[in-house]
Amino acid sequence: MHLILIGIGGFAGAVSRYLVDGWVASWTRGGFPWGTMAVNLSGSFLLGLAFALAIERAVLPADVRGPLMIGFIGAYTTFSTLALESWRLLEDGSYLQGVANLGGSVVLGLAALVAGIGIGRALA
Repeated sequence: MHLILIGIGGFAGAVSRYLVDGWVASWTRGGFPWGTMAVNLSGSFLLGLAFALAIERAVLPADVRGPLMIGFIGAYTTFSTLALESWRLLEDGSYLQGVANLGGSVVLGLAALVAGIGIGRALA
């Protein structure tokens, strides 16, 4: 049942991402992806809030954490997870690992994207 609830949370998060991105994009102009920026920032805020309430303050029940944090927010934006995990490394004093997680995710993520585009173009 827990996996089903995470899946339902993921469904709601993915739909919310689509709606928020589209709504913000409809209000902005230019080539900058404001909708994605809004999703990433709001998702990071929500994950930080949920983390503080669920883990640090134990206000949210344990059975709500997975569907909310992994399901909904995880599907809404994975950037928020990157931000939280990097923050936790930095907060724990693992500065090199925190910076490597951030920098590596960005640089290697772009490299993986370019590789995927290249392979996809070669196959098409």
